[in-house]
Amino acid sequence: MTAGVDTPDGRGRTGLDRQGRDLTGNPRVRVREVEVLSCDWYVLRRTTFDYRHSDGHWSREQRETYDRGDGATVLLHNTERGTVLLTRQFRLPAYVNGHRDGMLVETAAGLLDGDAPQEAVRREAAEETGHTIGTPEPVFQVFMSPGSVTERLHFFAAPYDAAPPAAEGHGIAEEGEDIATVELPFERALAMIRSGGIADAKTIMLLQWAALDGPFARAPSAPVPATV
Repeated sequence: MTAGVDTPDGRGRTGLDRQGRDLTGNPRVRVREVEVLSCDWYVLRRTTFDYRHSDGHWSREQRETYDRGDGATVLLHNTERGTVLLTRQFRLPAYVNGHRDGMLVETAAGLLDGDAPQEAVRREAAEETGHTIGTPEPVFQVFMSPGSVTERLHFFAAPYDAAPPAAEGHGIAEEGEDIATVELPFERALAMIRSGGIADAKTIMLLQWAALDGPFARAPSAPVPATV
C-alpha cells in the first residue's frame, strides 16, 4: 500500500498516480505509467511515456514532474507616486543555490489553493502587503519552469493607495512566513533588475511589462533616461 495512491497521504489524498494518465491532446505522446515518488506536501511524479519524434521513430522516455498547484502574482503600482510595492522574504532554494542571503525582492504571490486566480491574488496581496486591492488587471499566464514544474502562474497588476500597510510584518506566521514590504520608485526597481538586486523571474516579468505596456509605459516620443 502506498500513501497518496492506495491510502491517504498526510493531506488526505489518494489516487495521485492517476494525474496525467488520460491525456489525449498530443497524438505523439502515449503515457505508459505514472509513479508517485513523494507526496509529503506537494507531489513529485515520474512518468514513463512513448514519444514519436519528428522523423517518425518512437522512443521510451521518463520525466519527473513536481506538482505544487497553480499560482497567482500581482504587481502593485501607484502611478501618481511613481512607485511599486514589493515584498522581501527568505527563499531557501535561492539561498542553497548561491544567492548571497536568500532574501528576495518579489511581487506578492501565492498558490491558488482552490480559489479563482483573481480571488487568490487579492488574498495574497492582503496577507503579504496589508493592502486591500480592487479588481486586478489580468496580464498573462506563464509556465515558469516547464521542464520539471507543472505550475501555471497567473499574472496581474493592480493599483494601491498611499496608505501605510496595516502592520510591520506580513504573511502567515503558522506557515513560517516573515514578509516585509518594500516600496520603490519604479525606475529604481528597473535599475535593480540590471544590478541583480531583483532576481525573481515573476517580478522581473511584471516590471518589464509595466515599462513596455503597463502603467509606466512611455509614449513612443518620450525620451528614455540614460541613467537612474
